[in-house]
Amino acid sequence: MTRSKSSHPRPVVSVILPTYKEAANIPVLLAKLQSVLSAYSYEIIVVDDDSPDQTWAVAENFAPDDARIRVIRRLDKRGLSSAVMDGMAIAHGQCLAVMDSDLQHDESALPALIQAINTDGYQIAIGSRGVDGGSYGDFSKSRRFISWTAATMARLMLPITVKDPMSGFFAIARDTFRNSRDRINPLGFKILLEFIGRNPAARVVEIGYQFRLRLHGETKLSGSVIRNYLIALYDIRFGRFISSTFMLYAMVGASGVFINFAGFWLGNLLGLGAVQRSLPLIGHLELAAPFGIELSILSNYFLNNYITFYEFRHRGLWGNMRGLFEFQAISMLGFLIQWGVFQLLYSNGFLIDVLMEPWARYANYLIGIVIAMATNYYLNVNFTWNQNRS
Repeated sequence: MTRSKSSHPRPVVSVILPTYKEAANIPVLLAKLQSVLSAYSYEIIVVDDDSPDQTWAVAENFAPDDARIRVIRRLDKRGLSSAVMDGMAIAHGQCLAVMDSDLQHDESALPALIQAINTDGYQIAIGSRGVDGGSYGDFSKSRRFISWTAATMARLMLPITVKDPMSGFFAIARDTFRNSRDRINPLGFKILLEFIGRNPAARVVEIGYQFRLRLHGETKLSGSVIRNYLIALYDIRFGRFISSTFMLYAMVGASGVFINFAGFWLGNLLGLGAVQRSLPLIGHLELAAPFGIELSILSNYFLNNYITFYEFRHRGLWGNMRGLFEFQAISMLGFLIQWGVFQLLYSNGFLIDVLMEPWARYANYLIGIVIAMATNYYLNVNFTWNQNRS
């Protein structure tokens, strides 16, 4: 990560601009901010994720003429939320403002946000599209529906009354950031939701602004953004009890049970039934069973790769082949652990005196499943998807 330095006196406000592929927009935005902030002591911090269009270089061209413009080029990290956190970490202002660099946020609302923090005593001030004076502009019906659904889910799951928790245009008091930074999840897209959810007692105000059309570049909304938003809601509400990663892993595992049975049914339908062999203790091989097991392993791997461990997912043919091999090996180990624990407990009569048959048998089997699942989770987190962590 590289950054340009500032020798300017401590500012009243720091404006953090997370960027990725915004080379066409950043010169226009910087000029607008210099104009609207002319009455303040300020700094502008551009945090760029090493954009292929060299947004960081375009922003740095402004720095020699204005020491209040600082640029961070992140070579080893990605993501809007972590970019905001990195920008706030080096900011000097008492008011820390955040806005997108796509020109959709109305910079003329910044003075009202700054006043709310520095003068009116609010801890969080939100540029809102959902209150008086605010508008979603020419948002498509589908985007309006997504935004409404996200806001409704946030109000249902979290103790907040904010009309626009999806806003990327807001300001926060420096002390509020410092007091909550260690509790913020830097993964994801909607960092405002983190600050609101982690600070339920904070004084919050919404200030209306007119949302504008994007002039250049492309929207960052994607399936991964929606996935991260849902995870953020869960993590803020329930994360202190069960981690969101483990919950997703368990849900994928539960889906694998149905895939396993479906594969077993399909295997029988395809005539994979039984192969008669005189094998000790077995007698014959039921080929439909390993067919169902293997289908569930494949399903679990790809669902975990693209949902549970999305940020650390394996990419490309060779990456996925390596990941699948490791996942397969760990799954086989888990099978042996489950079987071994069940055999050990049941053969020694564990819970027989407490539960009547067949409940003791099922209880022992469940214990085997839980131990195998915990072991598999630990190994997959620390091996299968560990090498992709930065």
